[in-house]
Amino acid sequence: QVQLVESGGGLVQPGGSLRLSCAASRSIFSINVMGWYRQAPGKQRELVATFTSGDSTNYADSVKGRFTISRDNAKNTVYLQMSSLKPEDTAVYYCNAFTVENHQGQSYWGQGTQVTVSS
Repeated sequence: QVQLVESGGGLVQPGGSLRLSCAASRSIFSINVMGWYRQAPGKQRELVATFTSGDSTNYADSVKGRFTISRDNAKNTVYLQMSSLKPEDTAVYYCNAFTVENHQGQSYWGQGTQVTVSS
């Protein structure tokens, strides 16, 4: 199992920046995919960015060029650096870890952290 704890959310003005952190309870080096998702009120949860164990990254079109996912294996932590924030980035941001255990895929979620972009 993997426990995930997000932090770093808050209120920021349009054009501002925030960095989210996701601390995992075990080595992230062995986790197949780690990523960030978000869910705005009245909308479905959507992918923001993912990081595979092979160092491949994937971003939603809406955040390309503005958000950067990174990780620190020594700290078992994944980050999401968000810049040039827009009001439409307002959402609860969730960290996700996907692993293959006993030949079965397992998905774990953090509790979420609120990001509000408003003047």
